[in-house]
Amino acid sequence: MGRCIYGCSTISFLFLFLLTASALPQTPEPGHHNLTGSGGQINSNSVLVALLDSRYTELAELVEKALLLQTLEDAVGRHNITIFAPRNEALERDLDPDFKRFLLQPGNLKSLQTLLLSHIIPTRVGSTQWPEESTGRVKHVTLGHDQVLHLSKTKGNGKRLVNSAVITRPDDLTRPDGLIHGIERLLIPRSVQEDFNRRRNLRSISAVLPEGAPEIDPRTNRLKKSTAAAVAVPAGSPPALPIQSAMAPGPSLAPAPAPGPGGPRHHFNGEAQVKDFIHTLLHYGGYNEMADILVNLTSLATEMGRLVSEGYVLTVLAPNDEAMAKLTTDQLSEPGAPEQIMYYHIIPEYQTEESMYNSVRRFGKVKYETLRFPHKVAAKEADGSVKFGSGDRSAYLFDPDIYTDGRISVQGIDGVLFPEEEEETVKKPSSSVKKVVPTRRGKLLEVACRMLGAIGKESYISKC
Repeated sequence: MGRCIYGCSTISFLFLFLLTASALPQTPEPGHHNLTGSGGQINSNSVLVALLDSRYTELAELVEKALLLQTLEDAVGRHNITIFAPRNEALERDLDPDFKRFLLQPGNLKSLQTLLLSHIIPTRVGSTQWPEESTGRVKHVTLGHDQVLHLSKTKGNGKRLVNSAVITRPDDLTRPDGLIHGIERLLIPRSVQEDFNRRRNLRSISAVLPEGAPEIDPRTNRLKKSTAAAVAVPAGSPPALPIQSAMAPGPSLAPAPAPGPGGPRHHFNGEAQVKDFIHTLLHYGGYNEMADILVNLTSLATEMGRLVSEGYVLTVLAPNDEAMAKLTTDQLSEPGAPEQIMYYHIIPEYQTEESMYNSVRRFGKVKYETLRFPHKVAAKEADGSVKFGSGDRSAYLFDPDIYTDGRISVQGIDGVLFPEEEEETVKKPSSSVKKVVPTRRGKLLEVACRMLGAIGKESYISKC
């Protein structure tokens, strides 16, 4: 009986010892680091460890705040990755403070994750594997949903580009499971930029007290002097004046104050929205000439911002750099020529690729008003897209919906549009031809001539 008790106690003690030992935390093996804090271990020579211990501290902090360590660990376990890491200055000083605040808000975690994952491609692409100038841009899918990166080289100096950002430190950190390239600035996906613009506009609208819209006298096209108090209307209601009345007197003059309904408090921050869409053009790539004309060569950016602040909506047909390079010196040398060309590319309506394509599909040919009054730009359906203009002066919708925030829409086209030349009607002078009308003889003279003719004496009267 005692032997049974001793044997059973020994077995029970051994079982309890093994159970306790298995429950104790295990010491990680040398060469492994716990990045996620959940027990998963990766090699210390991993590219993720190199990122967290590198000079790109700002990016590493964003990765931790976005809760992406486990996602990146799973990606490294499946394949090699390439990380495009912005320098710290691009995230500390160059980034818009409002945009950075937007990314760090808890409700915008998905936008932050999309932005960071769009800097990582699940393929190892070293500096020696970069596409050459002759091959053009090469597209790579990122870890972000529906986000792609284009790798290319600039002609002449051979600089490596990812989208439109320059690679400043190629092959900065290389590891067996991936590598890191240093880039000059942050790559902002279009979906994240639009989400930021939408939330900021909603915030600015909610902080404005609605004002009453003025009334227009249709006979004089002037504001009525209302005796009663104006009825309050929701913020963002369309302006009462037509856009022609709100525009500056002419492209050669400085923008004049609009006689519109805005007053001291605007419903929209037009200057900020125009600044956003110009930055989007620059980040998108291929539309630098258009942005330069809007900002440096003309005052159109200021005028567009004022119009949007007054409540108007605009659609910009933006020619790409290849189309702008075809403009001749004669076309730009005349006073006010750049403004007139740009005015013809701005439609005072809010149109997207879908709305324009549906219109041309349904109605065949559609004419849109432009800011170059009274000229209109014609659009029709061609080759499954929207074609503007006709003949040699036509352009196709090339990059749809580059920027859409509900007030400004930017559509990229592959040509510069010009108004159709008016046909001059030449009136030919009518040549007057004199008709010789024979004189009519009286009846008596006619009878006398017949009688003289019967006897052969008609020569006696000269009129016979």
